[in-house]
Amino acid sequence: MDTELARTFLAVAATGNFGAAASRLHITQSTVSARIRTLETTLGVRLFQRGRNGAELTPSGKRFMRHAKHLMRTVEQALHDVGLPQGFHDVLTLSGRIALWEGFLPRWVAWMREAAPDVSLRLEIGFEADIMQNLIEGSVDIGVMYTPTSRPGLAVEPLFEETLLLVTSDLARGWPDEGYIHIDWEPEFHVQFSESFPDMPPPTLVANIGWLGVQQLLVYGGSGYFPQRLVRRYIEEGKLWRVPGSPQFRLPAWIVFPRDSDSATLRSALDGLRSLALEEQTRTD
Repeated sequence: MDTELARTFLAVAATGNFGAAASRLHITQSTVSARIRTLETTLGVRLFQRGRNGAELTPSGKRFMRHAKHLMRTVEQALHDVGLPQGFHDVLTLSGRIALWEGFLPRWVAWMREAAPDVSLRLEIGFEADIMQNLIEGSVDIGVMYTPTSRPGLAVEPLFEETLLLVTSDLARGWPDEGYIHIDWEPEFHVQFSESFPDMPPPTLVANIGWLGVQQLLVYGGSGYFPQRLVRRYIEEGKLWRVPGSPQFRLPAWIVFPRDSDSATLRSALDGLRSLALEEQTRTD
């Protein structure tokens, strides 16, 4: 399939409008329409329902979305792998949760730049389901996450344990706090939290990214559970405080990678992660 057809499809799906997609792709609206017609003819289905409010995905269009994204991702990955800059001999892709990109994974990037300067890196942020799928498909070499699942051909190895602390922007707020923001740190955290605070009402503010919660606290105030790595600096600077007497929870971080790979680059990258994980665990303990 012509990748330009898939790219055009994704542009229309993202903008909901043929004209806006044309502007984004720097082509004419008639070209966008022609490409979508060609794609629909090839697939034998209608991908968009045209109306006064723009173009909405049909059920078939929604199903095709995943395949279009995968196609474009594969092409981008191939271009990156084949088109290595001069002086580089290999490429490695790592995808991790955004909280692990705060402090820990950038240190690994610096480690790789020192230990393997001739390896080109592709760095991504993702959630567990997407990271695991990309590992299975082979478009990601290493996944770093909190709640991996077991899949044939993939090794799952503990990396280090996060220490989750309950912090507040103002000790006078007390606890429970109406400004509490509940971060989705995956099922294990929810179990620990419910056992420690059985009478806590359902949270009114929920986020799935720890960094977002920290920014909310710093700007608007409140409280929440965050990895010690993320809030250590703010505690030292007097911008956040630990809630007195509050329990701390453990959240293990894991690395997932192809079990039978014989790649020297992959082995080196894993050694770097393990070494830095030991340092991080020592700082936390």
